[in-house]
This record gives sequence, C-alpha cells and structure tokens, in this order.
Amino acid sequence: MTNTPSILAIVGSASRSSSNLALIQHLQRNNPHWQFTIREDLSVLPHFDPEQTMATPPKEVTALRTAIEAASGVLISTPEYIFSIPARLKNMLEWCVATTVFSQKPLGIITASANGSKGHAELQLIMQTLDARFTSETCLLVHGIKGKINEDGVVTDPDLKENLENFSLAFDALLPGMNL
Repeated sequence: MTNTPSILAIVGSASRSSSNLALIQHLQRNNPHWQFTIREDLSVLPHFDPEQTMATPPKEVTALRTAIEAASGVLISTPEYIFSIPARLKNMLEWCVATTVFSQKPLGIITASANGSKGHAELQLIMQTLDARFTSETCLLVHGIKGKINEDGVVTDPDLKENLENFSLAFDALLPGMNL
C-alpha cells in the first residue's frame, strides 16, 4: 500500500438506524487502510434547482461537490424505496449532474434492501451517466438485509461478510495508488 485513500461514504437511507449505515461501518472497521468520511444525512441538501446548479449553488451543495472531488473514491450504500433509489439520494445526484465531480471517480455501489433489484439497476445507470468508474465487482446487491444484520448493526451472515470482503478488494483495485 502506497497511500491512505480517502473514502467518502454516502448513505442513501432516510432512517437513523439504517442497515446501509451498518454496512458502511462494517467496511470502515474492516478496511483500516481507508480514511472514511461518512455522509449519512442527505436531508441537509435543498431541493434541486436547475437555475442554481452552476451559477449559485447553495453552500451545502458546494461542500458536497468539494468532498466528492477530494475523495480518492466514493461508496454509496442505499436501500430501495418503492422500486427506486431514495428521493434524498436522487436529489443529491441531481445536484451533481451538471458537473464532472463523478467523472472517472472510483465508485462502489451497495444496495441493501428487502429486494433492491430495481433500485440497484437504476443507481448503476445514473452513475454510468455521471461517468463514475465502477465494475460489476464493485456493485453489491444484498437481498433481505434485515435478516443479515443484528439489532446492534453487526453483520451476522457469513456469505454477506465474504461478499463485503470481495467488494472491498475490488474497490481497492479501482483506487489510485493502491498496491495490495
């Protein structure tokens, strides 16, 4: 390893006791070579306004864009809400559409929900449109998440633990300067 990559982890859930936050925290504990910043409250971003997006973006939006640009890589962990990505996450991504902040940015996508298939596919399409750099190995769909994490937010499912380890290795391969 030649450096300590800075990872911006974005939690798409609106819930404070989110399984997706628990997954990010699991990754944080199990990847001490990553320096984490976790962004879990997307409600601080105002509703997307195309008139403001470039000329006069709100300070919260400017801070978000700066954090994305500064990060070595971005992780997004989100549930699926009504066969789609959560509105707060969609709003955040809309603030980034007119920029290049995600252009070739190493990205890991986790969708952890009851099912999650449609939201997972949707997020991949959006991030492909934003020109983020990800692979099938840095995309993880977790069905039935509530049965794989205990009430303390600890991953209890051995298959999920293994999948998260493989996901981490694949994400490392995308990060600049990583020689693991």
